[in-house]
Amino acid sequence: QVQLVESGGGLAQPGGSLRLSCAASGLAFSFYTMSWYRQAPGKERELLAAIGSTGDSTNYAGSVKGRFTIARDNAKNTVYLQILSLKPEDTAVYYCRAVHKWQATINYWGQGTQVTVSS
Repeated sequence: QVQLVESGGGLAQPGGSLRLSCAASGLAFSFYTMSWYRQAPGKERELLAAIGSTGDSTNYAGSVKGRFTIARDNAKNTVYLQILSLKPEDTAVYYCRAVHKWQATINYWGQGTQVTVSS
């Protein structure tokens, strides 16, 4: 059974930072591209960042480039999202997603972790 479990969310102050984690189990982690999405209330889910299966390639949405950093540790089956200079508009549920590198129809979502940025 595949599980993606996000953690690290919570209440944070504007200007602060958070590191989200997504621990994967039940899948061959190193065969999956990993990505982070978020969904704010009343808005569509948006792709934030993605990292290739070996960690050599990363891509970011223009809106978060420079503040968000995606990384992975294949030995720990975990992907991370570092968020700097938090803004109230970063408030959302953050999800990780695993997409098989050779078969994109094989993909999984985590349950999400809430991030609230407020003073």
